[in-house]
Amino acid sequence: MIKAQRKNQELIDDILKYETSTDLHIWWLGQSGFLIQFNGKRLLIDPYLSDSLTHKYALTDKPHVRISELVIDPSCLPRIDIVTSSHNHTDHLDAETLNPVLTNFPDCKLIIPEANRNFVADRLKIDPSIPIGLNDGLTYRDDTFIITAIPAAHNTIDRNEKGQCHYLGYFVSAGPYRIYHSGDTLLYEGMDALLSAFAPQLALLPINGNLPSRKVAGNLNAHEAVQLAKSCGIPMIIPCHYDLFAFNTADVNEFISLAKSAEQHYLVLGLGGKLCGKELGII
Repeated sequence: MIKAQRKNQELIDDILKYETSTDLHIWWLGQSGFLIQFNGKRLLIDPYLSDSLTHKYALTDKPHVRISELVIDPSCLPRIDIVTSSHNHTDHLDAETLNPVLTNFPDCKLIIPEANRNFVADRLKIDPSIPIGLNDGLTYRDDTFIITAIPAAHNTIDRNEKGQCHYLGYFVSAGPYRIYHSGDTLLYEGMDALLSAFAPQLALLPINGNLPSRKVAGNLNAHEAVQLAKSCGIPMIIPCHYDLFAFNTADVNEFISLAKSAEQHYLVLGLGGKLCGKELGII
């Protein structure tokens, strides 16, 4: 079992320690889940903080055997102001994770792909009017965060009859910082142009790859993640979507080797590990 760098109360204490900081802080919570904190506000991106998939697939030909520690019970998270789901797969839309957050913090905003509104409402057993639905090119903003959606290809750019995307990535602006969370995606035509126009200083990218033998939709592999960042001039990558399930992971050391060879800056976070905005050299 891969041990967390910080978990439970130690993680909570670290989050609260920087609550009044004017710098950006980002914690990796495992898989594609990140907690972004800036100016006292918190954005929780695509959290999966349960063992619901392990239980669901235990007696199937696709067991989801957890290989890393759970960093925190979602009911113990400090106040969350915004939480996102990039698509409907359970490791990005988990009722056992999201329901405690929404119960504890009734003012928390839930951002989803508009195309998934009814599915989300059914899975979470909430009123369909509660989520804030985005489509590619649409933006949600409050006094701290600006969140703009772009398509994600998992494995294709899948739209409903209204042309709305079922899979999204999110651009996040917070003060001087610009962050790209890809959601689950492969490369697609026009992706470079969208990313280059936003000019993120940091990309949170999956590296587990796309192997049909896994019988699940795939993602960028380590080489593709590095090349995407290089082609778009993104200064830093944090890799994610690995080391959760035994059947669907990648060797982060391969990513490290490829990034070094390409002279691409990166940061590999341990579970519960954090990045401080000053590490990006923005301010």
